[in-house]
Parts: sequence; C-alpha cells; structure tokens
Amino acid sequence: MTVGRSDLTRLPDQIADCLGGLKAVDFELAYLALLTREGLKPMSRWERPPTGRERDLLARMGLITREVRRTVQIGGPVVETLLALSPGYIGAYERRFADRPIDKSLETIRLEGFLFGYPPCCVERYLEQPYAPNDQPDEVRTLLFHWPCRDCQITPLLLPAYQAIFTTVERIR
Repeated sequence: MTVGRSDLTRLPDQIADCLGGLKAVDFELAYLALLTREGLKPMSRWERPPTGRERDLLARMGLITREVRRTVQIGGPVVETLLALSPGYIGAYERRFADRPIDKSLETIRLEGFLFGYPPCCVERYLEQPYAPNDQPDEVRTLLFHWPCRDCQITPLLLPAYQAIFTTVERIR
C-alpha cells in the first residue's frame, strides 16, 4: 500500500476487520496500528497493556508488539505497549527504558523522537521551548503525536497521509 494515498478504503478485509476490533477498544490504538503498518511511524506506543485479543489483532496486521514496564515517580508501575513492523526499534526502546522510571530528559526526548518518527526539527524546537506557538490549527495537531515546530518542512508532507489514515480508521465499522 502506498503511503500518502488519499483513499485507503481498499484495505484487505483481514486488516479492516482487525482495525474494527481495535477501534472498538480504543480509536487511538487502531490509528497508531495503521500509522505503523503503513510505515508513517517506525514504532508507536500505546500507553495501556493489551489483552490477548488485542495482541492477536495487532499480530494479524503484521505488527510486532512488546509490553515494556516502566515506573512513575509517584505511583506504581505502568505498562506501555510498543508496536512496530520490525524488532529493531522495539529492542532499542526496551534496552534503554524497560524497568526504568519515565523521565523527560533531553536524551530521552531525542531518542523517543527518533524511535517514534517525529521530525528532528520539531524535537529540537520542543526541547528549546515545549509547546511553542506554531502555525498548525488544533484539528491538524490532533492528527499528530508530536508538537510541530513553526514553519516545519516535514510535518506538511506527513499530514495528507496522516489524514487519510485517520479518515480510514474513522470509517471502519
């Protein structure tokens, strides 16, 4: 399937069925799964543990999943579910973050930005000034999983494909 195509309505039935099952659980999980399957994100993170059925649906879409346990400063452990087409990104994330506290250090934000496919300019701008004003309307920012920097040259190239995938997931029954 070609990324960026405005019509993803011709998904194979098996993939559409999987997306429908995932969407019934959580729209964001289905959206992340299709973004990752279509190659727009090298890896995605869903911040909940999956059930056996959810793991099965993701596997049927061709995605590798791993659960990574982290800790938060106040409270107990959390489980993050990683989705990818290949194990390399997941392995890098596991080696760096498994069983460690969640932090927002510069090193962590840069590595996560790379692993999750965020434009490098947006990551660097976020490090300088988180949530700095940009030229993207709210409805565009809701499609993204990164904060776009002002005058980003990469985000506008991603938006048509993100919009097509978002619309596809919305239309799945």
